[in-house]
Amino acid sequence: MAMTPAVWFPTIRTNTGTDVYTLRLIKGLNERGIKAEASWLPLRAEYAPWTAPLPSQPKWANIIHTNTWFHHRFIPAQLPLVATMHHSVHHPSAAPYKGKLRTLYHNHWIAPMERQVLIRAKKVIAVSQFVADTTRQTLADVPIEVIYNGVDTEIFKPYLQQKTETRPFRLLYVGSWISRKGVDLLAPIMRELGDNFELLYTGGPASDKDKPSMPANMHDIGRLDGDREVARAMQQADALLFPSRSEGFGLVAAEAIACRLPVIATRGSSLIEVVTHGTTGLLCPADNVSAFTQAARQLANTHMDNGAIEDHVKERFSIERSIEATIKVYYQVLEGER
Repeated sequence: MAMTPAVWFPTIRTNTGTDVYTLRLIKGLNERGIKAEASWLPLRAEYAPWTAPLPSQPKWANIIHTNTWFHHRFIPAQLPLVATMHHSVHHPSAAPYKGKLRTLYHNHWIAPMERQVLIRAKKVIAVSQFVADTTRQTLADVPIEVIYNGVDTEIFKPYLQQKTETRPFRLLYVGSWISRKGVDLLAPIMRELGDNFELLYTGGPASDKDKPSMPANMHDIGRLDGDREVARAMQQADALLFPSRSEGFGLVAAEAIACRLPVIATRGSSLIEVVTHGTTGLLCPADNVSAFTQAARQLANTHMDNGAIEDHVKERFSIERSIEATIKVYYQVLEGER
């Protein structure tokens, strides 16, 4: 009889998508009768692991699941390890947007730490094929299973009521305010689009001094608190504008598609795995402001047939599919251990 997985997640709280991944996975596992809990470490455990206390390993656990940015100090040797690779920061295309200090940090601290985890792990999961390929090319050539991040389609779903208000074509940007996400392209795009378009954006520039230089059709909606607020913003928009230059997965794009919101995104990194050009959105060359503005005008002037979008999301990106695939990995690990 197969042993039932019992999964411990020692993890660093980063207030990013990796936290969301862990919380959603734990919730889904417990709902399916698989015991799973997290032990949260402070952010300093990433860059100064010797200053953070060791988490107490629960006696009930038979698998450890971490992400790859996790120091070996916190990983007990006696349990099999599953590791998830979330990012592609080591891909050459990301280099121009990191700066010297971040590049040094990634190359000389994060990369060696990740190699140790990748080699030690019984199973490695990547959140996209792009991440898997980047990992093998830049860190360690190990077997990797691709399991896309899951979207909760009970929350991220189409807005059923007809939009009746008269307003400009509404674009939405959801994400961090960093150059890798292409935020420096937002103002030029909106300036070129003009008064018939508006952009609601989250994150916002680090300093309010940057706001006066933005066109009047850009509106800061602040931080969205939780999935339901993000879904509500998507349900009230006409398209997601996502000119990110590099994404490990691009969860926000998948969530938008689940809301039947077409996505205008960069043709590159993992986004070509998430957005199907002409069906779930439009893909544009990186950094090409004119291409993004043309795509926005095209969506404003033509109706994109979104009838098949829900099926597309459920087949590839549903949280149920993601969790079931991860459970299968756990059973494979335990079978191998036995």
